[in-house]
Amino acid sequence: MIKFFEWMIAVRYLRSKRKDSFISIVSAFSMVGIIIGVATLIIVMSVMQGFHKEFLKHVLGIQGHIALEHESGYFQNYQPLVTQVEKVKGVEFVAPLVRGQGMAVHGKFSSGIIVRGIEPEKLLKKPLAKDSINEEVAKEFLHGDGIIMGVALARELRVRPGDMVRIIGPSQSVTIAGMLPRIKSYKVIGTFDVGLQIYNATTIFMPLTDAQLFFNSGPAVTEIEVMVHNPDDIDLIKQRIGELVGEDIIVVDWKLSQAKFLNALEVERTVMFLILTLIIVIAAFNIISSLIMLVKDKAKNIAILRTIGASKTSIIKIFMISGSLIGIIGTFIGGVLGIAFATHIEQIKHFLEEVSGAQLFDPVIYFLTKLPSELEISSVIMVVSMSLFFSILATIYPAWRASRLMPAEVLRNE
Repeated sequence: MIKFFEWMIAVRYLRSKRKDSFISIVSAFSMVGIIIGVATLIIVMSVMQGFHKEFLKHVLGIQGHIALEHESGYFQNYQPLVTQVEKVKGVEFVAPLVRGQGMAVHGKFSSGIIVRGIEPEKLLKKPLAKDSINEEVAKEFLHGDGIIMGVALARELRVRPGDMVRIIGPSQSVTIAGMLPRIKSYKVIGTFDVGLQIYNATTIFMPLTDAQLFFNSGPAVTEIEVMVHNPDDIDLIKQRIGELVGEDIIVVDWKLSQAKFLNALEVERTVMFLILTLIIVIAAFNIISSLIMLVKDKAKNIAILRTIGASKTSIIKIFMISGSLIGIIGTFIGGVLGIAFATHIEQIKHFLEEVSGAQLFDPVIYFLTKLPSELEISSVIMVVSMSLFFSILATIYPAWRASRLMPAEVLRNE
């Protein structure tokens, strides 16, 4: 139980006076360090979590949760397999597709592309694709009237809806003049923006029958995508599908296909957390040094308090309160700032870009077209708890030293 006089003396010791202003300055720097550490940790943890969530959201919105691939590279008679997989519990829909690489050319501009040939109605079942393609373009695509490309790719090729684009395939055609690259022109009926630069800058959606003709796959497909209702149940659904298919079919889920990126993201998140935690630890060491100086400066006061009846426990409480208040106030301010920045980070980014005139978040480097942030209450609680723990821990030794002072020796020296 903390007594009123203990609170009063602890708060009074934190106030700045002319003779001990240096101690107050050190305490202020300790508080600033805790504010910066807590705020930065909350912002970084929120951004890293936002990257994880947004990346998966956009990748799974285009690629699918599970992919079936044949060892030969082609599914010749795929419809019975599609029917079987569609009956698996937890599967939302199944989409056979032809995927291939090539080059798109428009005028003097060209770019490497990935063509995803898919049944139009299956493409429009994907939430991201459906949301990023307007109704008129969707109707034209359903009729098989052309192709849809990413907005970044269209911008690079200087393409507008209605323009014709030549696509050069990797295979060759036999003609009278000999072997020539497979080239065909397609009408661009629209563009899509799924918020992920890697798709916006490279992907072209083409009706499945056109893709089969262009890549000369006949009636076969190169891949079968599976979308599930709940991505968290992916292991169970993958196991069910694996029991249906033969040994010559490879079942790959999104955790495996994106393992490298997800592992890198997790490692980066852990390293950033450890590095930024050092800011709080250093601030806690500053609390120790400021309290030690405060104990030395207030030695006479401590001796007088002991002689008039204050116990060692009261002395410990006074200095623990003094140091803890630095950590508590710093943690509170840092938490508020961190939450405010994390929830408005996109607006802050735009403001800084307008002021500096520089691009702070390049989609080409960071994949996503906007800076994501996902504030998690559990992360905030963890950061706040850690900061309070280090702040209180830093007060124990100086407070113990203060309680060990002998009043007679201190007053004799005075």
